[in-house]
Amino acid sequence: MTAMNSFKHMHDWRENIDRFFGESFWGEFDSILKPNIPQVNIFRKDYEILCVINIPGIRQIKQIDCSVDGYNLHIKGEIYIKSSGYELVQEEIIQGSFNRTIELPYKCRDDKVSARYEHGLVYIHLYKNVHESNKSTSIKIKEGEK
Repeated sequence: MTAMNSFKHMHDWRENIDRFFGESFWGEFDSILKPNIPQVNIFRKDYEILCVINIPGIRQIKQIDCSVDGYNLHIKGEIYIKSSGYELVQEEIIQGSFNRTIELPYKCRDDKVSARYEHGLVYIHLYKNVHESNKSTSIKIKEGEK
């Protein structure tokens, strides 16, 4: 059995489950079945946080929208891998639109943020907020090295 036939059988199986349990059955499992995209690593030291976000295939930085407010980093955009004229046989690099909120280990400043995109990774440098502020700030991502 080819891989594509396996995927078709998997789709048929899911449709049968939907008919039996109802379409909302899968909604409860979405967070388990769907991996978070984009993938994120968070590092911290003293009063600083470094978020490294895996976003391949970006042609223009303006494709990524990023902001920070308090304990949350918001990032949205689209991962698109060009493959004109080819049929997808195996997909491990997840593509499509994403909109993710990443919970940070502590409240971050909205006035001292830097970000850059380099080799498929977004590096966002944040600082712990020791003062009270509840506003949201958009983050401009630069291209290249520091």
